[in-house]
Amino acid sequence: MMIRIGIVGDIGSGKTFIANNFGYPVFNADYEVSKLYKNNKNIYSKLKRQLPKYISTFPLQKSELTNAILSNKKNLKIIINLVHKEVRKKLKIFLNKNRNKKIVILDIPLLIENKIYKKNDVLIFVDSKKKDINKKIKKRPNYNINLINMFRKIQLNPIYKKKKSNYIIKNKFKKEPIKKEIKKILADIL
Repeated sequence: MMIRIGIVGDIGSGKTFIANNFGYPVFNADYEVSKLYKNNKNIYSKLKRQLPKYISTFPLQKSELTNAILSNKKNLKIIINLVHKEVRKKLKIFLNKNRNKKIVILDIPLLIENKIYKKNDVLIFVDSKKKDINKKIKKRPNYNINLINMFRKIQLNPIYKKKKSNYIIKNKFKKEPIKKEIKKILADIL
């Protein structure tokens, strides 16, 4: 039976960095979303229909989406609802394609919030220092603290996610200690 490992944590805690170090297939929701914005005319049309004041360019521009979200927080819900359905479809395809794999890694920011995880999924909380997270987030292209804060508001408190998790990985953004932590977790799971 396939083991599903969900990586959870705060924005900028290094979930993708951790996920990519497991050596198993990774479903990266952020990557899937950016592909949808670039390639999916259907998503573009639906967003343009719902947010005509903000969306006008295909491929979808992050700046247009950011303006829509910052001008009215209801727009974030509209975007999430439309995009989320597509991401779930992509996840289904990924799980089906990897159904014979021993383990798959789910790197999905709203894994718990959107009830995507299953009861027997293994949840790993990525624990990073606030100052490391803030330093990392500030380096992102399109960094916008207001946008980050809006996203944090729709996420569950990291303390809750930590309690809900089966394992905790302390992330200091160095590969070797992470590899050791992962090895321990895999030895325990398998």
